[in-house]
Amino acid sequence: MKLPRRKFLHLAACAAFPAASRIARADTYTSQPSRIIVGFGPGGAPDILARLMGQRLSERFGHQIIVENRPGANGDIANETVVKAPPDGYTLLLVGLFAAVNATLYATLYEEKHYNFIRDIAPIAGISRDPDVMVVNPAFPAKNAAEFISYAKANPGKINMGSPGAGTSPHMAGELFKFMAGVDMTHVAYRSSAQVITDLLGGQVQVYFAPISASIEYVKSGKLRALAVTTATRATALPEVPPLGDFVPGYEMSAWFGIGAPKKTPAEIVDRLNKEINAGLDDPGMAERLAALGSSAFPVSPGEFGQFVANKTDKWAKVIKAANIKPE
Repeated sequence: MKLPRRKFLHLAACAAFPAASRIARADTYTSQPSRIIVGFGPGGAPDILARLMGQRLSERFGHQIIVENRPGANGDIANETVVKAPPDGYTLLLVGLFAAVNATLYATLYEEKHYNFIRDIAPIAGISRDPDVMVVNPAFPAKNAAEFISYAKANPGKINMGSPGAGTSPHMAGELFKFMAGVDMTHVAYRSSAQVITDLLGGQVQVYFAPISASIEYVKSGKLRALAVTTATRATALPEVPPLGDFVPGYEMSAWFGIGAPKKTPAEIVDRLNKEINAGLDDPGMAERLAALGSSAFPVSPGEFGQFVANKTDKWAKVIKAANIKPE
């Protein structure tokens, strides 16, 4: 059927408008400063990685990316801030394993708030995958993980295990260790990784399953002793430190970080952010900085990152229920 010219032009214009609108939004996206909300205090792995990526995006977009720390409730304060923010791409969230854990650990709280992380946060991109490292004060009597397990079994409940909060990667690494090694330790929650390390150095806590990025300099300087890494293989940044699985068969745990945004953030903005973040991860300078922190780049598409988070949420739901881990 032959369309009248006026009708054809009208249909063509309608078809082109959505694409033109998407391009226009993408072009104007970087017109104002943005912020990355981090649910933990300064000095820890989430803060370090957010600032590293924020600097990269600032250089690419030509405006400042502000890292805003909003610690508390294992990242939930930061999550809520982003969920309630306008879906314009200017408020981003530093996402991590803690979000996958919270879905089960704080399920009742989420129900009361009518909030669901998987539903209400749009996945944008991964940043890194990170081993934790089991560290103690050099004055602690155990020289390796086997000696630590023996000491812990001989002194049930007398070892304080620090973490940046219930449900964080260090907490879950420690709880998984307690469950699989059959030891009893007392969990002591702090508001940041830096606070845990301060008290570990001072002897108030005896062990910390620390993010390598937050502890590697203390290990290299001899201020902390590394007993094992939590991944199945040795970490490039600490090649002399054995995997904890060598002492607790089957043990494996790694942290991960990425970026999310409020749901309904326009797809073209999500895609642009994903492209810029993945380009940053592919940069040799960025790769070198991540390696120095003990991290490995985690470039994925928004869909792949969303599926990854969903899978990890299912995994940790099973661990939390099996180990009977409760919120604190």
